[in-house]
Amino acid sequence: MRTLVYILLTFGFIIGCNTSKPAATANTNEQLDATKLSDTVTIANDDLEYEIIIIEPGFNFWLASRAKPEGFYSQEYLENRNRIYVTEWNSRVIQPQRYNPNLYEMQIDYQPQIDYGYDVNYKLYNYFIYFQLTYKQQLAGFVPRI
Repeated sequence: MRTLVYILLTFGFIIGCNTSKPAATANTNEQLDATKLSDTVTIANDDLEYEIIIIEPGFNFWLASRAKPEGFYSQEYLENRNRIYVTEWNSRVIQPQRYNPNLYEMQIDYQPQIDYGYDVNYKLYNYFIYFQLTYKQQLAGFVPRI
């Protein structure tokens, strides 16, 4: 009988120690898990007739979990950095003997006189940061950081 009481107390203690997760946390975790599965980010604007497709394993998850939130940087800041990064990126694409052609496959047609909007500049900038951190590259004279 005494053993049965100890077993019930131990079982009750184990159940009592189990914490429940709030609904918001579970929902956020589900969103991040879904983001891990999707490796493609498409940015489109029908008015300007352009489309950017980023196919990079892990970028979507990184964007949702580690990147600074939208609105953290101004659009002007993002545009300035993107100009620098795109120039260096395109320079590396045309030098396959010097830079890994598996990393720098295609040129990016980013025209500074076009207003691509905040969303495009935000995602493009964060892709450059993700790329530099993931592949240990440095596209400009400053170290990428988040």
